[in-house]
Parts: sequence; C-alpha cells; structure tokens
Amino acid sequence: MASDTLLAGSRRPPTTSRRAPWAAGHGTAPRRPLGRAPAAGGLVLLVAYAVLVPVLLPVDLDLVDYGTGATGPSPAHPFGTDLAGRDLFVRSAHGLRVSLVAALAGALGAVVVGAVVGAACALLGGRADRWGMRLVDGVNAVPHLLLGIVVAAALRGSLVTIVLVVAATHWTQTARLVRAELLALGAQDFYRAAVALGFTRRQLLRHHAAPRLATQLAVAFGLLVPHAVWHESTLTFLGLGLPPHQPSLGALLDLGQQALLSHAWWTLAAPAGLLVAVTVCLAGCLSGREGEHHA
Repeated sequence: MASDTLLAGSRRPPTTSRRAPWAAGHGTAPRRPLGRAPAAGGLVLLVAYAVLVPVLLPVDLDLVDYGTGATGPSPAHPFGTDLAGRDLFVRSAHGLRVSLVAALAGALGAVVVGAVVGAACALLGGRADRWGMRLVDGVNAVPHLLLGIVVAAALRGSLVTIVLVVAATHWTQTARLVRAELLALGAQDFYRAAVALGFTRRQLLRHHAAPRLATQLAVAFGLLVPHAVWHESTLTFLGLGLPPHQPSLGALLDLGQQALLSHAWWTLAAPAGLLVAVTVCLAGCLSGREGEHHA
C-alpha cells in the first residue's frame, strides 16, 4: 500500500536534474497570466490603504456628529459619512484591516488543521485513514455557512470567534489535498526506489514530501483567504460576528443597507466596493500562481 511506503526510510534522497520549467518546451519561456500584475498591484494598494490610513488619520471611531451625518462623498470625506457623521474613508480602512486579519488567521488555521489531519490519515493508513476520511465527509455534508452560524451562535462574537469559525469549517479540502499528495507520492517509482535503498522516513518526508506539500499548501491558503473574507463579512452582517462598535466590512455593510432607506447609497457602496475589490485582486493573484504551478 502507498501508505505503508510512506513509513519507510534512506540515507540520502536520489538526485534529480534541476532544469528550468521551460527547458523541455522547445526553448520557449512560460507564459504568465496577464491579469496577475494588475491584481498584485491592486492588492498592494488595498493593503497599504488598510494599514496606513488608520495610522495617518487617527480618529475616534466611537465619536459621532449627527450634524454632518449622511454627507455624500466630497474632498473632505472621499467616501462620505454615515448616518452618525463618522468618516467612511477611515472606518472602511479599519474595517478592511480587521477583515483581512480575520481572514488570514482563519485561513492559516484551516490549512494547519487540514494538513495535520490529511498527513495523519496518509501516514497511519488503515482504520485511522478510514475514520479520518469519514470525519471529513461528515463535515463536508454540512453547509459551511450553516455550520459557521452554529459555531458563531454558540460562542461570543469576537475576532477570535471568527477565526475559529473559518478554521473549523474550511479545513476539509486541505486535508483531502494533503492525503492525496502523500499517497500519490508513495506510489511513484523513484520514491519506491528510495525506500528500497533504505532511506529513513524523516529523509523521505523532508526531501520529497515537504517540497511538494509546501507549494500545494501555499495555493490552498491563498484560495481560502478571499473565501474567508466573505465568510467574516457574512457572519458579521448577520449579527453573529464582530460586535457593532468594531468596524469590519460585514459591520459596515449591515449599517450601509440600513442607511439605504435614507438614500445614503455611499454608505453601502464603500464597503461593498472594497469587499469586491479585495476578493477580485486575491483571486487574480492566486489564479496566476496556480497557473504557473500547473504549467
């Protein structure tokens, strides 16, 4: 069995020729997706906006001024103000930063949990593998949003809660990916040859499994980040995520849709535009990287 092969060992990994990815392709350089550079530039601008604006324009997020409430976009307030007179340009930067932190931490937690479960199933094999995959199937059978709502409702709304929800509902795909990669590696002829030569288990995992998994996990982490941003925004919009006084994209969307009755369309346009922009930029960057990986 492939899982049994993964438990074996050797002294040194077999040497492989290091050739450029395009060496076997008639001397032509690999084609890079055209949309990756604009997406990366847009992502850098969004991150700079989320990090620098709260530092350069420090304001009290709880300070209200109903005299300037529901003011449209202007040079003084590029994104306008909400019904309480709070500047949306600064609040949106705070909200984007909170949402990105929650998404990055949640995606990292999901990747770590999935990698541990997938590696344990592949390395242990047998009954542990079967029960581990049944656990994955059981979690996948429940809609992620519904499971997230149950977990968020059971815990007090906070940034830690959002991170736990994302990690607890999005680890299954990574577990399947890691298990499949390890089992596929154990079936390779060069890997079986290394086992026959007496390579140690640690050397096999270090020189063969780790490089393959590092690339796969990086792509999996990147693909989870935009999904986690939407997950945080949805839970907060439903009132199960971050508290109302702590700005996030979900909280701003909730307040914005309430302000539509007062014809203050900009209160919804600002956070919705940032949510779409960060998702598109992340997807553009990751699609380029995934395309290079499969090339």
